[in-house]
Amino acid sequence: MLFGYARISTAGQNPDHQIDALLRAGLDRDAIHLDKASGAKASRPSLALVLKLLREGDTLKVTRLDRLSRSVLHLVTLGADLRERGVGLHVIEQVIDTDTMESRAMFGMLSVLAELQRELIVANTMDGLASARARGRVGGRRPKLTADQAALAQQLYDMRDKTVQQIADLFGVPRSTVYGHLKGDTVPRQPKKTLDRA
Repeated sequence: MLFGYARISTAGQNPDHQIDALLRAGLDRDAIHLDKASGAKASRPSLALVLKLLREGDTLKVTRLDRLSRSVLHLVTLGADLRERGVGLHVIEQVIDTDTMESRAMFGMLSVLAELQRELIVANTMDGLASARARGRVGGRRPKLTADQAALAQQLYDMRDKTVQQIADLFGVPRSTVYGHLKGDTVPRQPKKTLDRA
């Protein structure tokens, strides 16, 4: 039997290209299993199901090696496991068919290259973040309060003129944002009471 596996990394990605390629490779639509998960994640239920269903003489088809995994260790382990079970692996776009010695060697080399590419992407990202930090730029979202607003929030809080919720309402932000900008003791408290003088 033929089994197909496709994976997209995020919900925003479209799996149609992979599914169309698997259909052209002779698979029935109900034999194609899809995961929506990062290649780095170990938990991929559809792949786990396919691996349970595969029997000796079956063939697993994917469009590219990186759809199976971006970890060289996982790819090599998976390839060895399929060979021991008598299951073929056909990688459509990279023209790999593990029934041949040449394709098994190519599978190993492409696995190493896929891992190298992933490590280079991570290294380049880290270099870019370090370079940005050295120039005074930090990643993440911009603060919801400006420096002046944060100073005013601190002043209002210290004077106990307003509650944290009232300060948050004043700036149109959640209480957690105000707490994130406050210094010192931030135990929830009420505004100070003024004495009525007759």
